[in-house]
Order: sequence, then structure tokens, then C-alpha cells
Amino acid sequence: MSYRIRPDRPLDDEVQRVAAHQLGKAMAVLTDRPQGLHEAVHAARKNIKRVRGLYRLIAPRAREFQQQENDRLRDMARTLSGVRDATALIEVSHYLQATATSEDELHALARVTEVLTTRRDRLSEAETDLEDKAQAAIATCGEAIQALKGASFESGRRDTARLFQKSWRRNGDKAMQALSECQGEAAHAESFHDLRKRSQDCWMHHMLLRDVWPAAMHAKQIEAKALVDVLGRYLDLSILSGVADREPHLFNGSDDRARLLEAIISRQQTAREEALNRGRWVFADKPEREARTIKRLWLEMAE
Repeated sequence: MSYRIRPDRPLDDEVQRVAAHQLGKAMAVLTDRPQGLHEAVHAARKNIKRVRGLYRLIAPRAREFQQQENDRLRDMARTLSGVRDATALIEVSHYLQATATSEDELHALARVTEVLTTRRDRLSEAETDLEDKAQAAIATCGEAIQALKGASFESGRRDTARLFQKSWRRNGDKAMQALSECQGEAAHAESFHDLRKRSQDCWMHHMLLRDVWPAAMHAKQIEAKALVDVLGRYLDLSILSGVADREPHLFNGSDDRARLLEAIISRQQTAREEALNRGRWVFADKPEREARTIKRLWLEMAE
């Protein structure tokens, strides 16, 4: 896989190779669209997330570059989020159906899925400028590649090890803070959103540095990805609840809305408990100690 930083190669070359590859993939899928424009947008946004995750890892070495490119790519990705967000609600409604506890609930949730699909299609038809946004995104990725060519992350072996140690400790501290804020029944959805961002960093950074200890890094990567997924489900359920509150007319006065909200409350509680349990495992080690381990492993592999 190309999303990795090899310890035996210069950091400059590796960062530029990984970022350019992901940006190039985003441009290619937005151009070719093998499964249609909406799926292309979804795939491109995943590539962009990986680039932003990479830049956060090397941020202490190039803070201005990281901030500039993060803003560029974040703003571009936001322009592509509209219909994708509506599609995510359909996906979480399928999850609700799959976990239905009765036939009545199953039928009600099936009707909800139909309502959400109609809503997504209506929003898609209204988003008449998506083609322009896709073309603008392609151009933005091209600009990001050019900016990358002019950037330098020159770093010796020990400097690179210290860089990763600093990033690992900083990101670990942020994750621990986010996890702490998710404790308690009164925890806000925004806290779980922060925890998901930190979990995504954890997942991507274990992918990027997996060569230093392949088996252990791969195992942690899998656990972090599972945490990302369950947090995503929790947050999508929150968004779906908000849509049901703001757009009650979608349900034409039926009791499907009430059944939907009951199902959301139940599944959110399950997702919340699973997320906290997984989070405590993924972030069980003290950030400072784990960061020192990353530094030592990098030095050993880079010799």
C-alpha cells in the first residue's frame, strides 16, 4: 500500500510521494467517475482526509504549510459534502432496519428509509452546481500538488524521530482530552465528534508508520478504525434525530417519526457505550510513553 512513510527513505520524498498519490487519486476519481459523480465525491473526500491526516503528523516540522494546506483542502471538501451527508442518513437508516426489534419497527424504518431516499434525491436535483464543484475540487487538488512541490520537510534521522514523537504525544493528549469529555450522560455530540477526529488521526498515523512494527501497528490500526466507524454511526444517528426534529413534515403525520426517534435513542446508547469501551482500549497507553516508543522504533528501523 502507498499510504505509508518508509523509515529508510528521506522524509521529504516520502511526504511528497504519499500526499501527491492521494491528491492524484482524488483528481482521477472525480474525472473518471466509474460509479457516478456522487460516489466519486465520496471517494475523493476520503483521499483528502488522508492527506490532511498526513500533514497533521508532520505539522511540527512545517506548521505554516500544514495550516495553509489543511485550510485549502478542508474548505474544498466542505463544498462537496451536501448530498453525501444526506446519503449517510440513508446508510444509518439501513443500520436501524438491520437491528429492528420488532416487525412493526422494521416496517416503519423501511418507510423512513424511503423518505430519506426521496429527500436525498430532491437535494441532489437541487444541487445543480455539483459538476462545477467537482471541477473546482480537481483544480484545488492540482494547486495542492504544486504547493507540495515547493515545500520542504528536510529532516535527519534523529530529527524525524523527534518529529514523530512530538506529533504522537500531542495527538495522544488531544485524544485523551476528547475521551474524557465524552464521559457522563450529559456529554455533547460535539465531544464525540472531536473524539472521532482524534481516532481518525490515530488510525491514519498507525497506517503511515506501520513499517516500524508491522504486527502491532496493524492491530492498533484495525481497532482505531472500528472506533472511527462506531463514532461515525453515533454521530449520524444524532444528525438523523435532528432532521426528524427539524423536518417533521417528511413523515406526513404518521407515527413513523416517533418509532424512528425511539430507535435512534436505543441505538445511540448502544453505540455510545461501545465507543467509550473501544476508546478506552485504543487510548489506553499514556501518550508520552507511546510517543517515546515510536521514536525508538523509528530510530531502529532508520539505521
